[in-house]
Amino acid sequence: MATVVHSRQGDTADLIADRYYDGDTSMVTAILEANPGLAALGPVLPHGTPITLPPRRQQTKPGLNLWD
Repeated sequence: MATVVHSRQGDTADLIADRYYDGDTSMVTAILEANPGLAALGPVLPHGTPITLPPRRQQTKPGLNLWD
């Protein structure tokens, strides 16, 4: 079941990603993809806009090893 939250006064997709994904603003794209039409509402979302939060993406890049 998807998690749905509602925007607060002055929220942007970046702020929502920061709040619900522990500062991981790379999730903005996933939020916009999960909520068609959200970007059309403008950079500052109307208060109370329902937003579906997608699951956190797994890192696809391997970690950096300085010493092999």
